[in-house]
Amino acid sequence: MDSPAVWPESTGKAVTDLLSEMTEDDRGRFSPSVYETGRLVSMAPSLSGHDRRVRYLLDEQRPDGSWGGPGRYDVVPTLSATEALLAESRRSGCSPSVDSAAMRGIDVLRNRLPRNDSLPDTVAIEIIVPGLVHDINSRLSERNVPTLPVPSGTNGDLLIALRAAVESGTALPEKLWHSLETIGEPARRARFVKPVEGRIVGCSPAATAVWLGDDVIAENRHPSIGYLRDVQDPAVAAVPVAAPLALFERSWVLSTLADCGIEFTAPSALVDSLHEAFGPHGAAGGLGLPADADDTASALYALARLGSPRSPRPLWEYEADDHFSTFPEERTPSTTTNAHVLQALGASVSPDPQEKAHCAAAAAKVTAWLVEQQRPDGTWADKWHASPLYSIACCATALARYGGTKGRPAVTKAVDWLLGAQRADGSWGRWEGTAEETAFAVRTLLATTANEENDAVAIAAARGCAFLLANIENTRHPALWHDKDLYTPLRIIETEMLGALHLAKSNDKVVRRVAEQSARIGA
Repeated sequence: MDSPAVWPESTGKAVTDLLSEMTEDDRGRFSPSVYETGRLVSMAPSLSGHDRRVRYLLDEQRPDGSWGGPGRYDVVPTLSATEALLAESRRSGCSPSVDSAAMRGIDVLRNRLPRNDSLPDTVAIEIIVPGLVHDINSRLSERNVPTLPVPSGTNGDLLIALRAAVESGTALPEKLWHSLETIGEPARRARFVKPVEGRIVGCSPAATAVWLGDDVIAENRHPSIGYLRDVQDPAVAAVPVAAPLALFERSWVLSTLADCGIEFTAPSALVDSLHEAFGPHGAAGGLGLPADADDTASALYALARLGSPRSPRPLWEYEADDHFSTFPEERTPSTTTNAHVLQALGASVSPDPQEKAHCAAAAAKVTAWLVEQQRPDGTWADKWHASPLYSIACCATALARYGGTKGRPAVTKAVDWLLGAQRADGSWGRWEGTAEETAFAVRTLLATTANEENDAVAIAAARGCAFLLANIENTRHPALWHDKDLYTPLRIIETEMLGALHLAKSNDKVVRRVAEQSARIGA
């Protein structure tokens, strides 16, 4: 570090401002998505802001010609941006730079797609990839340019079947509406789709746009057009991969603040909004999404921590033999969903004896499953985030608080991994040190009790705090969270940083070691 660490003057004011801002925002604050924006450029050129969206795609292209995250996380955004720019290059008045950027994307894809290493487990990737490859190849065939291969691990046959089903009038399950843009033209004004509030399809700008059709957008009279305008980033007209996601953001922020021991009064409007989000199947992360166990559990836990509990009964719908499914018939189970379920069950204060017994039995089952899912190195894998720091923060803190003696060895292994994974500058991160992943690590180290007397924990936490304090003003965070594309939940990361620093400031050992580091730097 090149300057002494300076603690934030008022955590209370920062939290009050955060909660006030969140109360006034019913969408949530999330980063723009190259994938989702590319779909609008391709399918909705009549939507206001189109030229700025094209410019956004051009500006986001990396020097090597790709878009998106590290490793194979660049495949989906590069496919989407490339297809969008190929579509744009056919429109009148298009700049030559658009076609040039698209062909650079093609060159990248020729190298990326044939690789044998697996694609990441992002939302609907098994149908998004073959669909975009098909659309790109249709455009390349018109140019007599060699086409692209479809990578292994995808399911083009499923996409063909889904498109045929929609074309014949068959309804798709609600959970597939979030990726309705993959269906293409057959999805236009599909009768089985019922937009939430008459304007939002699948909590997705792209899904909403494909359902509307560009001709309807050009007429500028449908309520959904207002939604598509509202979710645009005011600076670049790009859109997030999902919106609005108020429940997801609010549940996470409120429960994290409470877990970190920060004193605050939750605005009644926020508490009421969590209760109002519950339906017969639980709660959904955002408007247009189906209810799921993850958001249901997170909302239940937040309400319990806020002293406004409700029955855990909706969770039983997602209970499987040895764990809880995020959705019915999900492709891969989620460790972090089960960590959130464990928190909700552990915090339940149901007065009903049968329900209490069910909660206790289910919590024991989930604890055993989470312990079993831990990898030999002490980490967990999960489908909702690219970094193991996220799954460790969810699983280890849940097991430490609610897993009892059965969960303790797993917590210890997780802490040991964290101590060995810290970078030289005090940060943590899968590809590089980030404030988000460092906050996850610091919070996990200080919120678990297995190593409370271990000086190594205090030393690591202090070094992590020094990194966080040096980056406290940084508002740009790499996208690491899984949806159709990687995204960044900005308020959630801000909360994680506040929470980690509050825990550290409440720990005398950590404060003393941060001061010692600052003294050495300032000397």
